[in-house]
Amino acid sequence: MNTSLPVRQLGTTDMNITRVGVGAWAIGGDEWGQQNDDDSIAAMNRAVELGVNWIDTAPIYGRGHSEEVVARFLRGKSADRRPYIFTKCGLVWDAKRQGSEVRRLLTPESIRRECEASLRRLQIDRIDLYQFHWPDDEGTPVEGSWRVMEQLEQEGKVRAIAVSNFDVSLLRKIEALKHVQSLQPPFSLIRRDVAATEIPWCNANRTGVICYSPMQAGLLTDTFSLEKIQQMPDSDWRKKAPYFQTPRVEKNIALRDALRPIAERHNTTVAAVALAWVLAWPGVTGAIVGARSAAQVDGWIGAASLTLAARDLDEISAAIARTGAGTGPTRPPSPRKESGKESAVEAR
Repeated sequence: MNTSLPVRQLGTTDMNITRVGVGAWAIGGDEWGQQNDDDSIAAMNRAVELGVNWIDTAPIYGRGHSEEVVARFLRGKSADRRPYIFTKCGLVWDAKRQGSEVRRLLTPESIRRECEASLRRLQIDRIDLYQFHWPDDEGTPVEGSWRVMEQLEQEGKVRAIAVSNFDVSLLRKIEALKHVQSLQPPFSLIRRDVAATEIPWCNANRTGVICYSPMQAGLLTDTFSLEKIQQMPDSDWRKKAPYFQTPRVEKNIALRDALRPIAERHNTTVAAVALAWVLAWPGVTGAIVGARSAAQVDGWIGAASLTLAARDLDEISAAIARTGAGTGPTRPPSPRKESGKESAVEAR
């Protein structure tokens, strides 16, 4: 689709993606509490209207429901209005048993089954980026799993292959067989550890990085509060997540508050500043941002074009030290510089 937003090449693929993309975990409902599908579709429509050209989903989000909602969103859209679709494999469950345990499984047979199921749910002929969701924990050799992904690419079922939540040791193993086009790690102002290891490795090996949870599941947004946690339904996973518990949550909110003067200087939102910080790291291609309503998209879309100055990055680093929030490196080595590939080009 056409976009007026800055883009970056994803790995060595022919895909140029906007610096922010829509994350479809929350629209699956399930672990995020009740979600209205029409609101989800409105959020995706708003993002695309503003120029966002990719959506990241997975079968496990709502146990198939997120992919089905994405299919509804895609219905009837012409090629110039259709974003890239990224999805995943490797988290499986027994569909015949409600509430069945989720397994991390990457056997060749399971990968193929999951790919076919995702194509059916999404109602598309090819997945633009197919990713391992998590490493296998049932003894499957990763090399055999990666070979199947390569076959799916050769067969035209997927356009490019990638991974999520892999460490450098696993990345090296599969890179020796077939280039890893991207890594999807958790990365935010609060959860910064991958900036020390995985992101530099990806940068050195022409592997794209699309970060998830860059606003730490809502913590780094303008309106988040302790009261909001209390109001969350018990089904919302965040009520028990470590980053939302005392004393961490108070430190995290203090860091969020420290972003307000920077947001005011740039005439933007705290959420956009938090996203721009993630995007300032060399090697980061884009960030996945959740949206449960069109209004939420308006709160973070400014990050797609925002570049933080050295002063901003120094101020944020000092705030991290002062508040004691999170772990990992606190400042990118230098402000992100625009390259020729980041112009407003047409992404096919």
